[in-house]
Amino acid sequence: MRLTLTSRRSWALVAILSASVALSSLILTPLLALDPCHLCIVQRTLFLLLALTATAAVFTTPQRLGEYLLGGVIVILSAAGSAVASYQSWLQWQPPDTVSCVSSELSWIEQTVEWLGERLPTLFLATGFCEDRELVIFGLSLANLAAILFIIILAFTLRTLERSRNSPRTI
Repeated sequence: MRLTLTSRRSWALVAILSASVALSSLILTPLLALDPCHLCIVQRTLFLLLALTATAAVFTTPQRLGEYLLGGVIVILSAAGSAVASYQSWLQWQPPDTVSCVSSELSWIEQTVEWLGERLPTLFLATGFCEDRELVIFGLSLANLAAILFIIILAFTLRTLERSRNSPRTI
């Protein structure tokens, strides 16, 4: 059995899109003097993990199990990303000064981001607040755009896996 060229192209597209978003966030942060929050860093990390996993899917062993395993990881990562970005979007839609992502106790996610930020600040240093909408493009915050992209990747991945399941395999 071997992966179809269509599947390989699909995984490559997910890898390129995810890597482009992560790279764009790294470039735009200092260029526009943005202050990423803990949830922004989590989303950036999920896009990086999506890029790595999709790249692995492109080069996976020619077995259906490998494709489904990596595709399942992509589904989980993109679903988690859409949940995080949607939550941040909800925070941003609330009236000013009514909600905050900051509390007296750091959650395990915030602790992890803080730990990563100490080791590799260029990628993981959180300096902003989740409810702030620093950059708005076409009326959408970066969290809104990330939620849309995560949902698109999730739907695209599910469609790719379904198409792969229904396609004939050759040895």
